[in-house]
Amino acid sequence: MLKRILVLDDNEDILDVVNEVLSYENFEVRTTTTSNDFLQVAQNYNPDLVILDYHLGDGNGGDICRQVKADEQLGKVPVIIFSAYINRNEDPLFECEAVISKPFDLDELVSKVTDLTSQN
Repeated sequence: MLKRILVLDDNEDILDVVNEVLSYENFEVRTTTTSNDFLQVAQNYNPDLVILDYHLGDGNGGDICRQVKADEQLGKVPVIIFSAYINRNEDPLFECEAVISKPFDLDELVSKVTDLTSQN
C-alpha cells in the first residue's frame, strides 16, 4: 500500500511539482490550496505525512501544525513545514518533524519524506 502524503500550499506551481515528484517516488499524494477545514480533510484522508506551507494566504502553517499535533487521530502524523521565511525561533516550527527552506531541493524533499514515512 502506498504511503499517503497530504500537502497544503497556496502556490499551485509548488503543489504541481511536489505532486509529480512524490507520485513518481510511489507516494499517494493529495494537495490543497486552502487551509479552510484542513483538519477535516486530513482526518478523512488519513495521511502518513503532512506537508504545510508556513505562510499561507488564508492561514498559518505553524498554527495548522499545532492543530494536527493536538488532534487525537492525527497527533502522531509527521509534519514537514515549507517556508521561504524561516525563523527558527518561532515556536510552531518546533512542533513539526522537519523544516524545508524554499526554494527547496527535490532530492532533500524526497529524502525527508521517505525517512519520515518509513518511521511509522
